[in-house]
Amino acid sequence: MTDPWPWLTLAGLGAFHGLNPAMGWLFAVALGLHRQDRRLVWLSLLPIALGHALSVAAVAMVFVSAGVMVPPRAVRIAAGLALIGWALYHWRYGSRHRVRIGMRTGMAGLALWSFLMATGHGAGLMLWPVLMPLCFPDGAPAPGAAGPIVTALVGVGVHTLSMLVVTGLIAVTVYAWLGLSILRSAWINLDLVWTVALAAAGGWLLLG
Repeated sequence: MTDPWPWLTLAGLGAFHGLNPAMGWLFAVALGLHRQDRRLVWLSLLPIALGHALSVAAVAMVFVSAGVMVPPRAVRIAAGLALIGWALYHWRYGSRHRVRIGMRTGMAGLALWSFLMATGHGAGLMLWPVLMPLCFPDGAPAPGAAGPIVTALVGVGVHTLSMLVVTGLIAVTVYAWLGLSILRSAWINLDLVWTVALAAAGGWLLLG
């Protein structure tokens, strides 16, 4: 718990998610532009963060529960295989299975969209290589029956807060100054980076 690097890594992954237009800021900007209301850009951030946090927390709780009931080593192998499998799926079919919600959706629809996007990208799976040593130090659950659960939820909170900050900064900057044309001239393929990262994290879990 005192080692800062896992927490910084969780924050860094949150920042990466916030940077990815597919994770929320593009929708916030588009909704604000569609309704010509800057306030909607800010308001959209809350359901985006909520949907993302619920998706990540759900996956984290599945792995924490499994780690309490079965040897963490088995969970590590299962998570590694899941990450590699999800990377292959995302590489092969990810672009075909986009979530589609209209620009006139309300805040509840936006939260659902964020939940589905985070789930489809395997955001929760990607946190497990970082959460595992925090929740199960030395291959055993943290002290106390609720130790791993509390640790995982704190980690999800750190991750979501970082994602929210970066998403907000980019959304407001693009809405107010840069415009959506930046996606055509100065943006990289973050989905490809994410796919490689998923596979690399899965390999690390299997070989670690």
